[in-house]
Amino acid sequence: MGIIGDSLDRAVQAVFTRPIPKSAGAQMRALVKAEKGSTRAVAVRLGVSQRTVERYLTGQIRRPRAELAQRLADEVRKVWQPRVQQRARRQAAATTGIIVETRARFGFTAAAGSTDDARMRWITQALPPPHAGRLLDAHAAGASDRQLRQVLADGLREVYFQAGGSRALGLAEVELTDIEQVAIEF
Repeated sequence: MGIIGDSLDRAVQAVFTRPIPKSAGAQMRALVKAEKGSTRAVAVRLGVSQRTVERYLTGQIRRPRAELAQRLADEVRKVWQPRVQQRARRQAAATTGIIVETRARFGFTAAAGSTDDARMRWITQALPPPHAGRLLDAHAAGASDRQLRQVLADGLREVYFQAGGSRALGLAEVELTDIEQVAIEF
């Protein structure tokens, strides 16, 4: 995924109430449970054979190679505590919103005579629930990084640059490029 999608994933992982399992066997069991008992689906997900997954489950293999260990941990993070993840997303989209901290280049499409030169800005802004909901829905739907950038730029345009309709009313579009850093918190 892209920088914004990865930041959303990290934000969701920050709300976990328990750490992910440490051992490879426990991680495999968590994945098999998430796949409703299908070792074949886990094997496809990890890019290994079904027999390899079964060996981890029985304890015949205990330590995966570094590449597989990373893929295994990443996949477990995606499925770990799904109800906690859903609750955090629902709450952000309905009541609390999210906090976005970014350093990126912002450019504008605005009325003639205004300054629309793109420049680097460091912005920390609370996005209210409607904008947070759009961003989270786009991420859940599998939107590309370019689409997530546009959803985030639209939210920042309305909340940060236009201050909810009290200024910069002629500002038509905000372009978000050259992202150096994005941190999102629930």
